[in-house]
Amino acid sequence: MRQRIFTLRQVIKEGTESLEAAGVDEAALDAWYLLEYVTGISRAAYYGEPERELEKEQALRYLECIESRKKRIPLQHITGEQEFMGYPFYVNEHVLIPRQDTETLVEEAVKLIRGRKKREIKVLDMCTGSGCILLSILKMCKGTEGVGCDISEDALIVAGRNANRLNIEAKWIQSDLFTEFKKITDKEKYDVIVSNPPYIRTSDIEDLQEEVRFYDPKIALDGGEDGLSFYRKIVKDSIFYLKDKGRLLFEIGCDQAEEVSALMKESGYEDVAVKKDLAGLDRVVSGIYNREGYAPGTLA
Repeated sequence: MRQRIFTLRQVIKEGTESLEAAGVDEAALDAWYLLEYVTGISRAAYYGEPERELEKEQALRYLECIESRKKRIPLQHITGEQEFMGYPFYVNEHVLIPRQDTETLVEEAVKLIRGRKKREIKVLDMCTGSGCILLSILKMCKGTEGVGCDISEDALIVAGRNANRLNIEAKWIQSDLFTEFKKITDKEKYDVIVSNPPYIRTSDIEDLQEEVRFYDPKIALDGGEDGLSFYRKIVKDSIFYLKDKGRLLFEIGCDQAEEVSALMKESGYEDVAVKKDLAGLDRVVSGIYNREGYAPGTLA
């Protein structure tokens, strides 16, 4: 029996049609990404030699990846990688896949840090996940000290792997928000706290894309009944861990700017501002904590 011959043109056609039939969004693009992932062949190389034959093992591996994508397993879980701020981050089922929207938070934090006169800046990333926010900041702001915190040990393993991959030093703390920070001293307080906390309303999770609903960790999505549960807790406690004139920056859902801004103002944050993302949607809320101008209550 004659053995089947697999050419680049054949497998990309088969992969694209298979994903389209399964109703996968951007099927052609995903088929290309998976071909490049499996073979290392660029589009330019493909167009130069579309009839190039693939080894059977490579072709079968590619088609297996297509089958995984048809099941709505995210492309990034198949390849194990997602680019963020121009850096390659390892991802798996224990962390949210870094998204372009979140780059707005990093850009605002970097702008703030670079504008400070102090040379040594200490940053805390609350709900760090893959570490993409903190590590991007540290990569772009040399000399900055960073701490990433997450309740998930599995997520912190991913963050640590990314730190090694990018050759960045960072400290990782497993904690339910600020629970493990009770003994922090004034000297150890932070100049900047950034956070992309869970902010999806519980009732909205079932309406998310299958790739998100089934494969992103629910603990990183569910923001409670109104989506503001983590904002309330972080805003309330963050003032005890910020230095005077310290900054708090949040990523938010596009309809949460007014509510998160109000929470920050109620806790004594000043100059509360909203930054839009590239799509023109509200994406980041930030504020300054003036310790001299506000007397907080006792930390619970």
